[in-house]
Amino acid sequence: MARPLIGRTIRRLRAEQRMTQQALAIRLGISASYLNLIEHDQRPVTASLLIKLGQVLALDLAALSGTEERQAEAGLREVLSDPLLGLAEVPEAEIATLAGSAPQAARAVLALYRAWRVAREDASGIALPSGRRLLLPNEEARDFFHDRANHFAELERVAETLGGELRAVPAEMNHAVAERLRRTHGVTVSVGPLDGALRRYDPTLRRLDLSETLPRESRGFQMAFQLMLLEAREAVEAVIAPAQLSSAEAIALVRIGLLNYAAAALLMPYAAYLSAARTLRHEVEALAARFGVSFEQAAHRLSTLQRADARGVPFFFLRVDPAGNVDKRFSAAGFPFARFGGSCPKWIVHQAFATPAMTRVQVAMLPDGAAFLCFARTIVAPTTHWGEPAPMHVVAMGCDLSRAAEVVYADGLDLARAAVGIGLSCRLCDRADCRSRAFPPLEHRLNLDPNEDGASPWRFDPARRV
Repeated sequence: MARPLIGRTIRRLRAEQRMTQQALAIRLGISASYLNLIEHDQRPVTASLLIKLGQVLALDLAALSGTEERQAEAGLREVLSDPLLGLAEVPEAEIATLAGSAPQAARAVLALYRAWRVAREDASGIALPSGRRLLLPNEEARDFFHDRANHFAELERVAETLGGELRAVPAEMNHAVAERLRRTHGVTVSVGPLDGALRRYDPTLRRLDLSETLPRESRGFQMAFQLMLLEAREAVEAVIAPAQLSSAEAIALVRIGLLNYAAAALLMPYAAYLSAARTLRHEVEALAARFGVSFEQAAHRLSTLQRADARGVPFFFLRVDPAGNVDKRFSAAGFPFARFGGSCPKWIVHQAFATPAMTRVQVAMLPDGAAFLCFARTIVAPTTHWGEPAPMHVVAMGCDLSRAAEVVYADGLDLARAAVGIGLSCRLCDRADCRSRAFPPLEHRLNLDPNEDGASPWRFDPARRV
């Protein structure tokens, strides 16, 4: 299991509420010295003390999971290992202290590193025609959803209200959405050939054209998106306004993402979907069939079930193409994705491409002992013309191994023996015996001998660091 992080999480939450250690100790009924040991992860936290912490700090116990600290640590470890920074090895204890005791400073370090990378790319002649940016729009949009745990209560409420009205009249959901568009907004829906597009809306003619190449569930989602564009726009803008995004491009990306979220919430209502997920033990194929959506839509919706009073299993969600590019990534499960490089080649995400349309399962063990049940499957999008390769991606999900019994994909696995050791990326991984390693680790000196060839293509001494 992952090393305990709850102490530094308590320290961060206490500091955010401007409460001294002495004041919190008094309210918890323990000594300040004992609380100090807890905050430095030198004493365990009992169940009764956890409950008191939740009451005193006025927070959901899920906030004490240490997810934020673990993700910040992973990001800092990756950044501080970049050899171009010219830093000596930064001790793990210092990284943990920065992530746990100074979260704002940790976020600033990560933001500065992103800005430096963009500036470095610009200096190398990869500048965008519109000029340099300190933060790429897609990265800013990704951070927006990540920072909010990919859950938006405001949009859930809008979807529930609208969904209640649609379901008041018995009808198949796609038909109900199409009728709402026609009757309320005067929008007609037409399915036919579209040159180079899958969806096109003409606000002047009030006409929504969908490509005939779209499967039925995708047509339904596009109609739901259009309906939310017309009826949930104010709610979406209210979510965007406080974010103070830095560019029009980032705002546009976030707006589309939120409208997609609202459309999914309409087609897969929170309470009904959570109930079905528990009954079906999170089998994505079965959920997709029950709600008339695609595998990707059903999987993505599972990663959003984080309502404070009715939480689902915290899943991470990832979509990656055959070249290893990640275009969607959410981590309610606290999985520490590598932000600035490729992921581990031993991870199930990459193996899934070899078995199209088959769900692959893996117990992934990270170097710090954290273990996750992961499952992945390929999806194929329609092409727009003959000769175009069908866009293929892998959709991958996972949860902490402690929740594996709630997930059908764990059935038949010997969880204790099935674990596969993976790392965040080759450059950050200390595993010396990995035969899949693509690059040497940044923090270790190579140990090469022409008289010997080992299992790993990059041999190094784990005890010797740069």
